[in-house]
Amino acid sequence: MESPQTDPTPVSASTLTVSRWFAEEVQPHEPMLRAWLRGSFPRKCELDDVVQESFLRVLRARTAEPIRSTKAFLFRVARNVVIDLLRRNRNSPVEAVADLASLPAVDDRPTAFECLTADERLQLLADAIAALPPRGRELMLLCKIHGVTHHEAANRLGLAPKTVDEHISRGLKQLGAELRARGLGAHF
Repeated sequence: MESPQTDPTPVSASTLTVSRWFAEEVQPHEPMLRAWLRGSFPRKCELDDVVQESFLRVLRARTAEPIRSTKAFLFRVARNVVIDLLRRNRNSPVEAVADLASLPAVDDRPTAFECLTADERLQLLADAIAALPPRGRELMLLCKIHGVTHHEAANRLGLAPKTVDEHISRGLKQLGAELRARGLGAHF
């Protein structure tokens, strides 16, 4: 006569207590929770995911300390789960698309910058540099075109290095503004 097989994994008394508590105190509220979620947050969340996550959070909380009102706690947890999901979706909205052909095509026409020839781009940059004040223009040419260091430019012109830094910084801002005004700032 064969003996009945037993499960080799022992189940602790605390696990049975928690399982019994979950079956008696949490699961009976599931239909009401689903109805409340459908009414309160229509089409804003995956109902099954919210219910599952809520159950998990309630179980974790129960292992830490007793819960006085299981139903109220479950509903508050579910509300927080939905809010977390909405925040996550708002920060990085990803929506499934059934038909990729229905998506708008990427505009692959050349930009205004791409339509310009190298000579035209160089002329626009030269014009923008020419519009700088004399000292700023001189330092921009030395440092940015000829590759002279700020310290070396300061020595050549008898200026403090900090003064050179300020002129270069101001010059770059002015160049950027001039090129943006022509619709080309980000491309240079």
